[in-house]
Amino acid sequence: MSGTLPRPQDLVLTKQGLRFCGTLLPCTIGKGGISSTKCEGDGATPTGVHRITGMLYRPDRLPPPAPWARPIGPRDLWSDDGADEAYNSLVTAPYGFSHERLRRADPLYDLVLVLDWNMAPAIAGRGSAIFIHQWRRPGYPTEGCIAFSRRDLHWLASRVVPGTRVLVPNLG
Repeated sequence: MSGTLPRPQDLVLTKQGLRFCGTLLPCTIGKGGISSTKCEGDGATPTGVHRITGMLYRPDRLPPPAPWARPIGPRDLWSDDGADEAYNSLVTAPYGFSHERLRRADPLYDLVLVLDWNMAPAIAGRGSAIFIHQWRRPGYPTEGCIAFSRRDLHWLASRVVPGTRVLVPNLG
């Protein structure tokens, strides 16, 4: 990420939170901290310049947050199995490989911004399902994602577009 200058429309992770459009939003990151050597299951948030590639939402819980948002259906999953050729992508149940269910009982994935971490092509073991989503509570870490309060997440979703950059520097 060295040499990348932040632009006003970028989301920039700092030690104090995430800065976007002149606003600093409290957030949580992965329980494994921030890593430049991200791998599946380490709980780390990967460093780098990431781009928002998609927005998913629960249509039974909220209206479309943006015109480009895609509804999460009851059979929607995310492959997290490095042996799967669809590793780190949206798949549909029934599914024979390890996966994460996107339609959860809790509200964490009611609204999800998908980041382009380890995509096109995905490299087995480098990590999957790096999202921006709702937090469990302030200060509670994620499995590698970046999480916000419901209010702040919806505020972000109403302002980002596909391709919006998310800058995650090594804050160590």
